[in-house]
Amino acid sequence: MIRSRGLIWLPVLATLAACGSSEDETLAPAKSGKAISTNDKIVAMSGANIGTPMAERIAVLGLLNKRNGQTRDVELKPGQAIRFDKVVIRLRACEKTAPWENQPDEGAFVQLLVNERPPGTTEAERWRSVFSGWLFKGNPAANVVEHPIYDVWVKACKMRFPGEEAPVEKKSSAEAPAADAEDIAPSSAPQLPPEPAPAAADDASPDEA
Repeated sequence: MIRSRGLIWLPVLATLAACGSSEDETLAPAKSGKAISTNDKIVAMSGANIGTPMAERIAVLGLLNKRNGQTRDVELKPGQAIRFDKVVIRLRACEKTAPWENQPDEGAFVQLLVNERPPGTTEAERWRSVFSGWLFKGNPAANVVEHPIYDVWVKACKMRFPGEEAPVEKKSSAEAPAADAEDIAPSSAPQLPPEPAPAAADDASPDEA
């Protein structure tokens, strides 16, 4: 199941995060509103190499600003980060259960950085990590982002497994075959007048002289 695999990945990915710079300031993109690649190493652990490669998966995350009530959908690939003003979302991995499993779920390993004053101090604002871990769509209570302003949750992990077929697109009525229209349209060939019906035979023959 994804939850057990996610919990196995958690210490590994946390270790990878710790291997980077200790200054959160260097983890924040300089510009807002554009996803950029990071120096994070993409690691596909054993048991997670089925289906779409990790680096090609796309996680759809929801971001909420509790102060103004604004929400937005964010799409990131593992190893990407995006900034919106004073908040940064970094994606390390995303996963979902195979279609043949009984309990479907989707999850993502997310890191959240916020540019704010350390709680209980009068220091200047600085970037600091406020969350790092797995979030699950089917069980959001398993791990939550505890921050007074921002919240992040998983909406989907876009990936495919072997044997899954692409959805069949339905043709609209405008794309109906031309042959159907020809069957309905009247023919332009000349039409012959109908043949007269044969005269009815006399009921009685004339008397002989």
